[in-house]
This record gives sequence, C-alpha cells and structure tokens, in this order.
Amino acid sequence: MKIALDPTPFHHGHGLLEFPRVVADLGYKYMQMTPHADFIPFFNHPKADDELVGKLKAACKDAGIEIASVLPVLRWSGPDEDAREAAVRYWKRAIQITVDLGVSTMNTEFSGRPEKAEESERAFYRSMEELLPIIEREGIDVLIDPHPDDFVEEGLAAIRMIRGLNSKNVGLVYVASHSFHMKNEPLEIMRAAGDKLRLVHVADTMNHHASHGLRYITNPPGNPVRVHQHLKIGDGDVNWDEFFGGLKEIGFLDREDTVMVSSVFAEDDNAAEVSRYQLETMMQRVEKASL
Repeated sequence: MKIALDPTPFHHGHGLLEFPRVVADLGYKYMQMTPHADFIPFFNHPKADDELVGKLKAACKDAGIEIASVLPVLRWSGPDEDAREAAVRYWKRAIQITVDLGVSTMNTEFSGRPEKAEESERAFYRSMEELLPIIEREGIDVLIDPHPDDFVEEGLAAIRMIRGLNSKNVGLVYVASHSFHMKNEPLEIMRAAGDKLRLVHVADTMNHHASHGLRYITNPPGNPVRVHQHLKIGDGDVNWDEFFGGLKEIGFLDREDTVMVSSVFAEDDNAAEVSRYQLETMMQRVEKASL
C-alpha cells in the first residue's frame, strides 16, 4: 500500500513544480495529483503540455517521491451532451498525461446530477464505451468516488455501477469524509467492494445526521445541500477503528496496488503540521489494525 499526500492545501503558496519537494519535506513518499489550474483543472481541458509534464516528472525524481494517482474531475456523466462530449476529450488527454508520468492509477468522481440520475447514468456508460478501451489498452486503473451531489452517492449503488462496466480496470474510491452520505455502513461497503476498493481518502467529518438532523441547519429548510468536511483524523465522527479494521479485513493494507491518501482541506493555516500528523496517525492506525 502507498501512503500519499494530496497537496491541495499548498496550492496557494507553491507552484505546481514545487509540490514534490513539499511532499517529500513532510515525510511522504507519494503524492496524489488533484485538480490544479496548471495541470488538470476542474471541469476543463488539461493545461499541462508535454514540456510541463516532463518537468513535473523530473521534479518528482529530484525530490525522491512518486505520484501514486492522478485525479481529474470532469463532467463525463453530465446530462448535457455537449459537456459530456467535451469531458471525454479532456479525459483522453488526462489519460495520456498520466501514462507519460509513469502513473498507473487515476481516481475521479461519478459527477452527473442526482436530480437527473437516469439521464446521468446513460451519459456515464456512453462515455465509458469510448474511454474504457483506452483505459484497458494503457493498463490504467480508474477508481471512482460516489461523491456527495453526484448522480451516484451511495456506496453499494456505486459498486453496482462499477460492476456493470465488466472491467477489472475500474474500481472504487472510499472517501472517509463522505461516510455519512453513502447510506450504507462503511464495513458493509468495504466487504461488498473487496478488491475493487483500491484507493481511500483519509479525512474526518461530522455526522450531519446527528441531533435528529439538526447538527447543521440550512434556511429555508429542505435545501438539497450536501454538507461534509475534510478534517484531520480525530476531529469528527468517523469510526477509525472500523475504517482501518475494515481495510485490514479485505486485504487493502497488504496489497501493492492500493493507495491511502491524506486529504485534509480544512486546515490550510497549519497544513504542514496537519500533514505530518496525518502521516504519523495513519501509520499508527495501520500498524494497530495489522496486529
């Protein structure tokens, strides 16, 4: 298993090519590349040309770290056909960038719209008809997160959607801070996913269902909002014994093709301290679960 850092908290104080050194200085051996204006921005065409990709690859080598995964977020399941077609084009370039970086894992979100779930499902499978042959040819693993406000938000529903693709190259992302949006219990999802679960994001969050649903109040009542945080381990309500124990049970912690990512986005003011805390705590939890 690779333990990686998502450098999103450092986007505002460092340039793209500085990320590898930042990650190394914080004690990590791996980095997850998430959306960035100079790399693969949210919802739009990748902005990295071959020269920049080469420089990023060299910066990783100089810093002594590796990129564990590349994360694009594109509208490949959007019910708007023009946006969907564009997203497929963007995906093709993102895949090429990933291959050129020497990375074999990509993770993403289902996207689409929950209020247009049927239309979004059609769009998702239509996109995958075109992308899956490329993904399989390049030997890339594409792992998908049922993100809050996507057309698939529930854990078991996400597994069914992935299973419908009938490809060993597609699997599941479990984001701990989305636990209270996924309907199903974490251990139930992990057991059902088995070896399809190959990447997890480690961040804490509050249970928005607590206090009879009144922990968070929006006005007017009934707003279709999704609330969660990306806090450091221990600052929320995630059951970490269950989380790490479940990963041990399904063999996630012992595999070479799995990735565990620290993805804390709520602590920018002390991001370096929190990143070190996350690494130490994840390693301790992994060791405890493995006893």
